[in-house]
Amino acid sequence: MKRLSTALLLVLATAAFAGETITRGEVISRDAKAVPLAEVLARPDAYTKNTVVVEGVVKTACERKGCWMQLTADNAPGVRVTFKDYAFFVPLDSKGMKARAEGVTVVKTLSKKEADHLEEEGAKLNRNADGTAKEVSFVASGVELTK
Repeated sequence: MKRLSTALLLVLATAAFAGETITRGEVISRDAKAVPLAEVLARPDAYTKNTVVVEGVVKTACERKGCWMQLTADNAPGVRVTFKDYAFFVPLDSKGMKARAEGVTVVKTLSKKEADHLEEEGAKLNRNADGTAKEVSFVASGVELTK
């Protein structure tokens, strides 16, 4: 009987926290309509000046301190999301959480040293022959994560 009570308590506790939302950074407006991640990745230069909201699932996050996350959606390639002014981090166990982020895209070439560092933290990059990597990333001013 004690095992049944413990199992029931565990199920109830899990259900209670299943929809928990974790917020970091600035509050994202509930009225903000998300731009599909595939659209942002197809035309990244169109989203470098004005903030947009993107949604997806956290494929991976920085394994050292949560200073970035890889966001994927709708079979689109992932985008690495960093956090404006290094002002906040996401939990190290963010992998698999649903995410909503508001910010802008950044298109740049990472040096070999930058690319090496990111890969050491768990990032997946498409590297050039010289070790550099062209990257489209997203700099978020606010993030919401849902378990």
